[in-house]
Parts: sequence; C-alpha cells; structure tokens
Amino acid sequence: MKNILFRVFGSLLCLAVAMVMLRAQAPQCEFRGTWVHTADNRQYQTMTPDQMRTHYVALLDSFGRAGINVVIYQVRPQADAFYMNSIEPWSRFITGEQGIAPDPVWDPLQFMIDECHKRGMELHAWFNPYRVTSNAGEQLHPEHLFFKRPELFLQYGSRLYFDPGHPESRAHTLKVVADVVRRYDLDAIHFDNYFYPYKIKYEEFPDEESFMKYHAADGFGRYDKNNWRRNNVNILIKALNDTIKGIKPRVKFGISPFDVWRNRADDATGSDSRNMSHYDYLYADVELWIEKGWIDYYVDTACKRTKNKMAKY
Repeated sequence: MKNILFRVFGSLLCLAVAMVMLRAQAPQCEFRGTWVHTADNRQYQTMTPDQMRTHYVALLDSFGRAGINVVIYQVRPQADAFYMNSIEPWSRFITGEQGIAPDPVWDPLQFMIDECHKRGMELHAWFNPYRVTSNAGEQLHPEHLFFKRPELFLQYGSRLYFDPGHPESRAHTLKVVADVVRRYDLDAIHFDNYFYPYKIKYEEFPDEESFMKYHAADGFGRYDKNNWRRNNVNILIKALNDTIKGIKPRVKFGISPFDVWRNRADDATGSDSRNMSHYDYLYADVELWIEKGWIDYYVDTACKRTKNKMAKY
C-alpha cells in the first residue's frame, strides 16, 4: 500500500514539476490589443459627457467579452488633447471646436484608465507626434502653439505639421508625453506610423530651411537629406524612451509602424513586397529602434524577420 501511495505521490509531483516548467517556458502575457481612434471620430461631437462615458463602458465591455487585454486609446490626434492639461488645447473631435472643453468638464483619458484597470486591461495612450491639421479648413485655437512659434510648423499639401527637423518641435513632443506620464497611471505610451507625412506626388516636403540650418551640425552632408530625416526621428524615439523610463520605468513605449520595413528591391534583407516602406517613405528605422532597445514592443504582422527580434511583449 505504501509503495502504491509513494508511486502516486511521485507521479503527481512529477506532473506538478512539469506544469511549472511549461508555465515558465510559456509566454507570461499575451498582447491582445485593439485601437480606439478619436481622429475624425465625429460621433463624439453629438454626445453629452454621460453619453460618451456610456459609449466607452459598452465598448470596453465588448472588448472584455472578446478577450482583449490592451486598449490603445488615441489621446493626441492632432497636437490637441483628450485629457486635461495646460500645454495643448482640447481636441476638436470632442466638442467640434478646438480648445472648447466638454460641458460639464470631464477627463476621457482618466476615465478610460480607470475603466480599463477595473477590467484587468492595460491602457496605452496613443499619440501622433507631428500632425497638426487634416485639411485646410480646420481652425486652430488662438492659444495654439502655432500662433506663438510658427517657425516650428510646415504646410505640406493641405495639412499642417510640426517640422521634425527642428529641435524645438521634438522638445515640445517630449514635454507633452512627459506631462502625461507624470500625471496619469497609464501602462504605456504608443505611437502609430505617422512620422514624416505620407508623400504627395510631385511635391517635396518643405524642410529645406531646417535641413540647411541643422544638417552639418548633425553630421550629414548636403545631399544626405533622407538619412538626416531618419536621424531626426531616431533622436525623438530615443529621447522619448529615455524620458518615459526616467519618469516611470514600468511604463512601456510601443510603436505600430507601417507594415513594410523595406522592400527587397531596396535592401536584400527586406521583405518580398512592392509597397511603401516606413524606412524609405516615412523615415522610420524600426529595426534600429529594436536593436538599440529604444522601444519595448511593436505591433506588426508583415515583417516577420523584424518581428522575431522582439521578445519583450
């Protein structure tokens, strides 16, 4: 009898050890995320604050039923804010007019953080670094930075952007992100694929003035504008990572780049694709960011070679 009990106990012990080993080898956390965009989401302009909160609760409940554990919430669609702050104006996508607070005033970002955490979900605050307007008809609030520092902005097509080559443009983005990391109990800062703007046919991005002013000091030649542009984005990404980790080391920094890093026609290590690449068209060198450890995760499905390098999430 003792032998039988010993064998049973031994088998159970082996099973327990095997289960512990399997758990140790398995991923500790799956990233099951979804984006909640606010840019051009004009339905909010017809909602009261109570209706917006009800809408968000129903949305998060549906995410919970689907097994979502990460919500990527767009809080700075166009150099504006879906949260309370003293740096940039309230977003036009809340009330229909930039700089006009919801009535009664409430804080959508804080609400989303609280509701996500109640459900065991992470809240990743999604920022756009450079875009200021989407068309020529949009009116900026009189207190917008554009009217105080117009030299930091460039018009490209019908849209207005921060000049990525101007050091003070980058400094402003860092200031905005640092403010949010300090004041909110969020889980990550997230950037999408909008770095330098998508190219307009037959129209060059008008950054010649800042290129002439800064390229030599940055270590680039007169005919090396593309690498200079990539370096401008690299500087921002590294500085963001350093800033976020310097304030709250637990807060992650993630990127969802355009799905093609480079085409094989341009780089032997690129993918077998013939599409716009974020390296050549948006000046975003995601492989470098991964190699240097400047980002904690990226969300992509096309570039398998790059994807396999990331094991942190």
